Amino acid sequence: MEKDLERLKALRTIAPMNEILDHAEVAALAEGVGKAVLGETITQVIDDYRKQLLGDKSFAASMSHLSRQEITLHLVQELKDKLDAQDSTCLKKLINATGIVLHTNLGRAPLPDSAIGLIQEVNEGYSNLEFDLETGNRGSRHTHIEPLITRLTGAESAMVVNNNAAAVFISLNTLAKQRDVIISRGQQVEIGGSFRIPDIIASSGCTMIEVGTTNKTKPDDYAKAITENTAVLLKVHTSNYKISGFTEEVPLQDLVELGKIKNVLVMEDLGSGCLYDLSKIGLPHEPTVQEVIAGGADLVTFSGDKLLGGPQIGVIAGKKALIDKIKKNPFARIVRCDKSSIAALTAVLKLYMNPEKALAQIPALNMLALKEADLLLRAEELERQLQAALGERCQVEIVDVHDEAGGGSLPDVLLKGKAVSLTIDGLSANRLQELLRQEPIPIICRIVKDKVLLNVRTMSEKEFPLITQTMQNIVG
Repeated sequence: MEKDLERLKALRTIAPMNEILDHAEVAALAEGVGKAVLGETITQVIDDYRKQLLGDKSFAASMSHLSRQEITLHLVQELKDKLDAQDSTCLKKLINATGIVLHTNLGRAPLPDSAIGLIQEVNEGYSNLEFDLETGNRGSRHTHIEPLITRLTGAESAMVVNNNAAAVFISLNTLAKQRDVIISRGQQVEIGGSFRIPDIIASSGCTMIEVGTTNKTKPDDYAKAITENTAVLLKVHTSNYKISGFTEEVPLQDLVELGKIKNVLVMEDLGSGCLYDLSKIGLPHEPTVQEVIAGGADLVTFSGDKLLGGPQIGVIAGKKALIDKIKKNPFARIVRCDKSSIAALTAVLKLYMNPEKALAQIPALNMLALKEADLLLRAEELERQLQAALGERCQVEIVDVHDEAGGGSLPDVLLKGKAVSLTIDGLSANRLQELLRQEPIPIICRIVKDKVLLNVRTMSEKEFPLITQTMQNIVG
């Protein structure tokens, strides 16, 4: 009976909704989230509070001794916590301290300044997205990108869609629907998020014909599989894994020759979308789009946000007659790119017109090109700023690490890197990692040997003061 009275007292002490809304802290929140959202959230908070009172006797007992003003303060804090939790699920900027350059979970390639500037320019007003300025008639969004891609790659024609899976899908759906697509068993890759090449082929309305074995496929395997119903010989670049040892795959040139003899199209899904010869910066050579086009492929598809270093986009380049057919596919409207993506890719491709400029200004390429000496200087600067701000409250040390390209690119390449390790007495590495992740601008890092590591390859020096301030907030 006494417990019921405590619950009743706590329930009766809840202030009316209008009184809570008039509270100074709540009124200040209305400007940011809007009155409708604020009212709905307060209702949820009060409902949750009532349920907790009815279901938790000890909680009801503790709250029954509080005044109406104290309970209002409790509800206001619950309201702020709930709004903060809702805000934390929104897309936001963060700092990548993992050393993985093209981190799929963190948005892959960061954009160069010129791309960000052009995105802002075409979005702050109107643009000629589908307007021909010369004739005054309706235009095509393809015209902004096609000349740049063809000039850089040597392809006859090109178009873009919203990602590379869509590029593969619409190409096959247009050119091979209800017909056979021949592919090596060793190239049936999963491209992330459980999307698999066999599934994309099937969804596009084609029949997949497997040839060869996982580790060895020969030209004769393709030749024997070709029938009157064969539409495409599909080659998929295994950019996200490597098979080594007793292996053999058919070079593109051999497939092209076979395609000419049998009158069958040859298409290569290059995946990573490399336009720059990575051997020039000391990395293993990765097939470039230019090489695939020069090798005679009828069609090549690739991503914009991997080694190309641009926005999430899928590019289709190749023979004009084929591209024209794909543009007319009804699916083209479903998978088309918006003006922001087109603007970003335009700016990135313009940088590639001057390879030295591309290397200096495209963040992904620049990060991949960083040498140990550059990284050491960067690590020393971060170490200096942290030590100056934190003193003995945090142990800071520069350590050798291995970074990665990430994003399904260069899977067997480890990049020699530098990191700043952080150790705080009385605070576990897991807890520190969690606190860094919960900051208004989260810092995403790794743990190695019970130490939090901040890999400097994927951070800019402009972010160091923010990292330092964040650590000050944590250690007090």
